[in-house]
Amino acid sequence: MRKSNIAKRVASPDPKFNNPTIGKFINYIMVEGKKSVARRVVYGAFDIIAEKTKKDPIEIFDEALKNAAPLMELKSRRVGGANYQVPLQVRGERRSIIAMKWIINAAQAKKGAPMAKKLSDELMAAARNEGAAIKKKEDTHRMAQANRAFSHFA
Repeated sequence: MRKSNIAKRVASPDPKFNNPTIGKFINYIMVEGKKSVARRVVYGAFDIIAEKTKKDPIEIFDEALKNAAPLMELKSRRVGGANYQVPLQVRGERRSIIAMKWIINAAQAKKGAPMAKKLSDELMAAARNEGAAIKKKEDTHRMAQANRAFSHFA
């Protein structure tokens, strides 16, 4: 018999904006437990966004997450000795997690600038439906569309 479900832990909101989504984003950027460095990177990126766009950086951040969030993803399923890439819909919580990871990875892939600058550029690009994170989303959707013949294995 299976054990009962484990209760989901809610990420603590960040201290500056009191927003749990930004708190979660800071946790994803954090490397080796250095939360103060991660906060400095995110807040620095928000300062750059506010300076360049003259808009609220939280609105840009929310728009970027919404634009980068995928609707479909591929899961590998083994059926009769063959592996099939089965397209599945992405649930709400996972959508934002994937979007955050894609934005962070796209910013980290760029070279030759401080992380706050790279992150601000990627967030602004994602808010405009451009950039590497949006390209990753479109590629994933294209792959899901191409493999929709295997959707009955879901």
